[in-house]
Amino acid sequence: MSRNLLLLFTVPLLVSSGCVPKNNLAPKSAEPTQAKLVFRDMAEAAGVRYSWPVPEKRPLNILQTIGYGCAFLDLDSDGNLDILLVGSRPGLFKGDGKGKFVDVSEAMLGKLTGHFLGCAVGDYDGDGFADLYLSGYREGRLLHNEAGKAFRDVTLASGLKPQPWGTSCGFADLDNDGKLDLFVGNYADFGPQTKPQLCRFKTSHGDVMSSCGPINYVGLPGVLFQNQGGGKFTDVTKAWGVTGQSGRTLGVAFADLEGTGRVSIALANDEAPGDLFVNQGPGKFKNEADLRGTAYDQNGNKHGGMGTDFGDFNNDGKLDLAVATFQNEVKNLYINEGMLFRDQSPELGLGEGANALVAFGIKFIDADNDGWQDLIIANGHVQDNIAEIEKKTYRQPLQLFQSKEGKALLEVSNTALVGIAPLVGRGLAIGDYDNDGKQDALVVDMEGKPLLLHNETRLSGSSGNWIGFTLPPNTWGAVLTIEANGKRWTQQCQPAGSYLSSSDPRVHFGLGSTSDPVQLNIRWPSGKTEIFAGLAAGSYIKLTPKN
Repeated sequence: MSRNLLLLFTVPLLVSSGCVPKNNLAPKSAEPTQAKLVFRDMAEAAGVRYSWPVPEKRPLNILQTIGYGCAFLDLDSDGNLDILLVGSRPGLFKGDGKGKFVDVSEAMLGKLTGHFLGCAVGDYDGDGFADLYLSGYREGRLLHNEAGKAFRDVTLASGLKPQPWGTSCGFADLDNDGKLDLFVGNYADFGPQTKPQLCRFKTSHGDVMSSCGPINYVGLPGVLFQNQGGGKFTDVTKAWGVTGQSGRTLGVAFADLEGTGRVSIALANDEAPGDLFVNQGPGKFKNEADLRGTAYDQNGNKHGGMGTDFGDFNNDGKLDLAVATFQNEVKNLYINEGMLFRDQSPELGLGEGANALVAFGIKFIDADNDGWQDLIIANGHVQDNIAEIEKKTYRQPLQLFQSKEGKALLEVSNTALVGIAPLVGRGLAIGDYDNDGKQDALVVDMEGKPLLLHNETRLSGSSGNWIGFTLPPNTWGAVLTIEANGKRWTQQCQPAGSYLSSSDPRVHFGLGSTSDPVQLNIRWPSGKTEIFAGLAAGSYIKLTPKN
């Protein structure tokens, strides 16, 4: 019934907006009029040396191709980004803020091993240092940051339990008590005895065995843990109403949808309707994805939801939602119109060039500091022998779409991603690792090495100004609005999102040609608001809430 109500609301909107037919989509690799974007892989030169094992026995099953995540984070609160690469033996690299990294994996993680897949970053005990949660298959570890010197496994004492197949996860203050809670997505009921492990595909040259689709497995719901303080967490999934999940969750993102100070939860689910648990007040959530328009694409179809992310695409002060999906499915860009979201992907140019690929990591990124959010997507198939089944490839190209003032997305991958070969893309994070004011990217190639994409876009002072803010790592969920030269931009402090990954916790604003002093309006998770005026562009400013 709610889906029919949604159609009644949205059909007039679709008619009045004049949807662009499929044969009139923006052409692939169209050149924008803005700055020419340039990204170059600097992982080896920067000292980020890590690789994920390449399986020998093939074909691979669905568990073997789920992939891994990554993170930009500040280990010791020195203002410089460090790197986490998730795997059976996680890699940790300390950055100097100038583009170089040193491997500190063993020094800070010891002999930590497990079937780890994803990560969440946040200061759950408020001591000023960012802690880690690692999700995984039959896994789940809470690692306490010991003042930037090492991580200590405190899982058992915390009350957190291993998950059957933990995927994307994230910290957020969901009850406005000043403490970060934790949501962990789960995928499916799958084990060594599960049937089928592989499925048979008929081709013109005979039958081929390969990884089965997700609909062959029962989806499992995620778990919401409330932070009780004192290092303790309690499962409040049922008590808080985060029930009736579609399951097979691969993407988790958080946002204050309506400026109420209450943070809601969006879940991207694999070949199942998306979930949107709207925060009704402390300890009360309601799944309104169907009613609000994020459960399905604009044609009413469910999708293979992978990564997901919130960002203000059209600079109207409301956070929009991007969802990465399977091949031949719309890559959703849900525009927040207030109470409702509307999927405008084809109209905005996120069409055939993106739809043909299997997308996982996805993030909003202002790559040229023009004040408009661009979009970067990591792609890679889920069947390692897909070329034997159909005309597709396992390794697929990374994609970058440049925003044209929030009115269109133009693919610039061919010219912007210099020398970047196709990959089995999974996790994706963004962050300014060399503190030059331009956002870079970290990408997982699950059958290779990480990519550290340095943003080498040439920006002039008159077209690429910026300002950034560093907030305490227990204040995820703060909403920042800046004003300068008659313009306004809104973003949230929330590193979660994408796929199995966590991004730069600093809040970065591109200002375009604006060079006037900036006024910042910030609403902290506690509900308190503050105004900072006369802020100069071109640096990261450290903020702490007043008592």
